[in-house]
Amino acid sequence: MQNQISDFTENQLSYVSKLLTQRYSKSVDLQLADSELQLGIESDELSLCPTIYWTERGVHFVVSKVEEEKFLCQFFYSATEQFGTGHDSYDDIEKCVSALLQAQSDHSESRA
Repeated sequence: MQNQISDFTENQLSYVSKLLTQRYSKSVDLQLADSELQLGIESDELSLCPTIYWTERGVHFVVSKVEEEKFLCQFFYSATEQFGTGHDSYDDIEKCVSALLQAQSDHSESRA
Protein backbone atom coordinates (compact mmCIF):
# COMPACT_ATOMS: atom_id res chain seq x y z
CA MET A 1 0.00 0.00 0.00
CA GLN A 2 1.27 3.44 -0.91
CA ASN A 3 1.20 6.38 1.52
CA GLN A 4 2.95 9.34 -0.07
CA ILE A 5 0.11 11.88 -0.15
CA SER A 6 0.56 14.71 2.31
CA ASP A 7 -2.13 15.58 4.82
CA PHE A 8 -4.56 18.44 4.26
CA THR A 9 -3.01 21.82 4.97
CA GLU A 10 -4.30 24.12 7.69
CA ASN A 11 -5.53 26.48 4.95
CA GLN A 12 -7.49 23.68 3.27
CA LEU A 13 -9.08 22.60 6.55
CA SER A 14 -9.88 26.18 7.45
CA TYR A 15 -11.58 26.76 4.12
CA VAL A 16 -13.70 23.61 4.47
CA SER A 17 -14.69 24.62 7.98
CA LYS A 18 -15.62 28.12 6.79
CA LEU A 19 -17.78 26.75 3.96
CA LEU A 20 -19.61 24.41 6.30
CA THR A 21 -20.22 27.16 8.85
CA GLN A 22 -21.71 29.30 6.08
CA ARG A 23 -23.88 26.44 4.85
CA TYR A 24 -25.22 25.26 8.20
CA SER A 25 -25.00 28.50 10.25
CA LYS A 26 -23.01 26.68 12.90
CA SER A 27 -19.65 25.06 13.45
CA VAL A 28 -19.42 21.53 12.03
CA ASP A 29 -17.07 18.95 13.54
CA LEU A 30 -14.55 17.77 10.93
CA GLN A 31 -12.95 14.38 11.42
CA LEU A 32 -9.63 13.52 9.83
CA ALA A 33 -9.16 9.98 8.60
CA ASP A 34 -7.39 7.93 5.98
CA SER A 35 -9.14 6.07 3.17
CA GLU A 36 -7.76 3.16 1.19
CA LEU A 37 -8.51 3.99 -2.44
CA GLN A 38 -7.63 2.34 -5.73
CA LEU A 39 -6.33 5.31 -7.70
CA GLY A 40 -5.39 3.63 -10.95
CA ILE A 41 -7.54 1.44 -13.17
CA GLU A 42 -4.50 -0.49 -14.29
CA SER A 43 -3.43 -1.38 -10.75
CA ASP A 44 -5.07 -3.24 -7.88
CA GLU A 45 -2.82 -1.43 -5.42
CA LEU A 46 -4.50 0.67 -2.73
CA SER A 47 -3.25 4.07 -1.68
CA LEU A 48 -3.75 5.56 1.76
CA CYS A 49 -5.39 8.96 1.18
CA PRO A 50 -5.99 11.70 3.75
CA THR A 51 -9.74 12.19 4.13
CA ILE A 52 -12.04 14.74 5.75
CA TYR A 53 -15.32 13.35 7.07
CA TRP A 54 -18.34 15.11 8.52
CA THR A 55 -21.99 14.39 9.03
CA GLU A 56 -24.84 16.84 9.09
CA ARG A 57 -28.63 16.47 8.88
CA GLY A 58 -28.42 12.71 8.43
CA VAL A 59 -25.96 12.92 5.55
CA HIS A 60 -22.32 11.75 5.62
CA PHE A 61 -19.66 13.53 3.54
CA VAL A 62 -16.10 12.60 2.58
CA VAL A 63 -13.42 14.51 0.74
CA SER A 64 -10.23 12.59 -0.03
CA LYS A 65 -6.92 14.03 -1.14
CA VAL A 66 -5.54 11.75 -3.86
CA GLU A 67 -2.66 13.95 -5.06
CA GLU A 68 -1.20 17.20 -3.80
CA GLU A 69 -3.90 19.20 -5.57
CA LYS A 70 -6.47 16.59 -6.56
CA PHE A 71 -9.57 15.71 -4.55
CA LEU A 72 -12.40 13.17 -4.72
CA CYS A 73 -15.69 13.58 -2.88
CA GLN A 74 -19.01 11.92 -2.19
CA PHE A 75 -21.95 12.04 0.16
CA PHE A 76 -24.02 9.15 1.39
CA TYR A 77 -27.01 8.25 3.50
CA SER A 78 -26.12 4.57 3.89
CA ALA A 79 -23.81 1.98 2.35
CA THR A 80 -26.33 1.49 -0.45
CA GLU A 81 -27.09 5.17 -1.07
CA GLN A 82 -23.85 6.85 -2.19
CA PHE A 83 -23.63 9.85 -4.49
CA GLY A 84 -21.02 12.02 -6.15
CA THR A 85 -21.03 15.33 -7.96
CA GLY A 86 -20.78 14.02 -11.51
CA HIS A 87 -17.08 14.95 -11.74
CA ASP A 88 -14.28 12.44 -11.35
CA SER A 89 -12.03 14.78 -9.39
CA TYR A 90 -11.25 18.41 -8.58
CA ASP A 91 -7.96 20.28 -8.63
CA ASP A 92 -9.15 22.77 -6.02
CA ILE A 93 -10.59 21.90 -2.62
CA GLU A 94 -12.84 24.97 -2.67
CA LYS A 95 -14.53 23.84 -5.88
CA CYS A 96 -14.70 20.27 -4.60
CA VAL A 97 -16.49 21.09 -1.35
CA SER A 98 -18.75 23.70 -2.95
CA ALA A 99 -19.80 21.22 -5.65
CA LEU A 100 -20.33 18.49 -3.05
CA LEU A 101 -22.58 20.70 -0.92
CA GLN A 102 -24.53 21.81 -4.00
CA ALA A 103 -24.96 18.25 -5.27
CA GLN A 104 -26.27 17.13 -1.88
CA SER A 105 -28.62 20.10 -1.67
CA ASP A 106 -29.98 19.37 -5.16
CA HIS A 107 -30.36 15.70 -4.30
CA SER A 108 -32.16 16.54 -1.05
CA GLU A 109 -34.64 18.72 -2.93
CA SER A 110 -35.33 15.96 -5.46
CA ARG A 111 -35.94 13.44 -2.64
CA ALA A 112 -38.53 15.68 -0.97
